[in-house]
Amino acid sequence: MENIRLFKEKGADMGLVSLAENTLEIPALPYPDTLPEGLFVKVGSYGITLEEGGRALRGDFVRLHSRTYPNRLNSESLIKACRVRNIQNPTAIDATAGLGEDAFLLAAYGFKVTLFEQDPVIFLLLYDALKRGLAVPFLKDIISRMELFNKDSIKALPHLNFSPDVVFLDPMFPERKKSGLIKKKFQLLHFLEKPCENEQELLSAALCCSPSKIVVKRPLKAPFLGNMKPSFQIKGSTIRYDCLIPRP
Repeated sequence: MENIRLFKEKGADMGLVSLAENTLEIPALPYPDTLPEGLFVKVGSYGITLEEGGRALRGDFVRLHSRTYPNRLNSESLIKACRVRNIQNPTAIDATAGLGEDAFLLAAYGFKVTLFEQDPVIFLLLYDALKRGLAVPFLKDIISRMELFNKDSIKALPHLNFSPDVVFLDPMFPERKKSGLIKKKFQLLHFLEKPCENEQELLSAALCCSPSKIVVKRPLKAPFLGNMKPSFQIKGSTIRYDCLIPRP
């Protein structure tokens, strides 16, 4: 991968080091005594981080646990938008997984979630967060319902071997860079994420797998994804969820 380096600290999980080398297609260098310049991935005894200029980002599901209590979870706009009725063991596809926070909430609600993340660095951060989360007793059941793939969902969705109940889309949108929606600790991701340039292809791929519902997360004033008007919307103060019910 261009413009990024990979370092390993002493005591790092060599399985993670090997995964990072294979995913990024670059060798892991010993971590130097002085802070490296530029953007880099570091594998340490604690897991995988993305770092730059003293800032570090690591996937973390522990901090989301308070949002999984039933009263709070049921009030989440995401859950209101994705909820399906009269279906046991519902399935969802998170086609733009990022750091997996939305997928985690869906899994906490009871969905079995398949996650696709095509960016190799973000995939590594998410893989590491899931791996660590499985070792936390109060997260294990939730994370066991999440399955991650380092694939482009536009290519993968048409070839699913099942029809999911929900396909969730959260494509990167340029307006976010000018808004307050991105917390400082997530700003490192903007070195990696690119605005969605193929919205119609993404939406078409979601339709190809014949879901019961497609839910699109958008900034509040953003245009509809692929110019397709939703069946209904769930609106918050800064974002909205456009819900499309495909015709049978």
